[in-house]
Amino acid sequence: MAVLDWSPLTEADLPALMALAQDCLDADGGLPQLAAGPYLRDLFLADVGIAGRDDTTELLAAAALGHSGGRRTATGLVHPSARRQGHGDHLVEWCQAQAGADSPLVIAETMSIEAESLFAAHGFHRVFAESVMRHKLKAVPRVRRPEGISTRRFGPDTATDFFAAFAASFADRPAYRPVPEQQWLAELLGDSTFRPRDSRVAYDEAGMPVAFVVVCDGWIDQVGVVPAWRGRALGAHLVARSLTALRKAGAERVYLCVNVDNPSRVLYERLGFRVYGTRARYESRPSFPSQSTTSVSEVSAETPA
Repeated sequence: MAVLDWSPLTEADLPALMALAQDCLDADGGLPQLAAGPYLRDLFLADVGIAGRDDTTELLAAAALGHSGGRRTATGLVHPSARRQGHGDHLVEWCQAQAGADSPLVIAETMSIEAESLFAAHGFHRVFAESVMRHKLKAVPRVRRPEGISTRRFGPDTATDFFAAFAASFADRPAYRPVPEQQWLAELLGDSTFRPRDSRVAYDEAGMPVAFVVVCDGWIDQVGVVPAWRGRALGAHLVARSLTALRKAGAERVYLCVNVDNPSRVLYERLGFRVYGTRARYESRPSFPSQSTTSVSEVSAETPA
């Protein structure tokens, strides 16, 4: 059992945090951005954090508290080689002590069997979970556009239609929470990786928006099809088209996230995606509801059938 030396996390720990996050992703999969400096800084260095180092000073465990949407949050990582040794329990207890009566929302961007057992043992229940899926672009499928459908790229003249397609596509999902159009568009346009030239909204013969796909660097960020058009391969066409566009742009792999209870993941697998890991959210409370999103950014590739 490795005995760790515990000390506060600082900005100087960012490179070691990146290495720790990458080792966890290599072992368990999850959100690939977790190993990126800016993402880790926001997650682990915005408030108070703790680091556990072995006798060689290698960072093997870390946790931090933060805030998101007015909610207290907690997150942590334990290196695969240091699991089942009590370090996860120490991190959870530290977070609970630091948060006090303000029970935090646990953010887990990479998940393992050990983490699932750890959260359950401390009374945390999952309230949200997505499968992270990856396409290696070695064989990109081609899916013909359905008859009667036309598409247009994102722009000032189509932005409202993108939102209309989004709202109509996700309205019947249990996790959907209505958001104002301006908020949705502001989040979209505020993403520096957003690729408007590759994002598309689809129209039926009457000119009504019936499907959409939002493409970012290396990601199918959002895709949806209104109920009346599901089952006609429209979502599959939009996703396949996006894969081709991203490969031409130089991408080596493409990711998307889909709720763990969404049957659309079967369609993604047919298109060549494979599960890369899971990201989840946990709360400490007696019982948990059906899967729910915590913010607009959690709504992703959901209804492409």
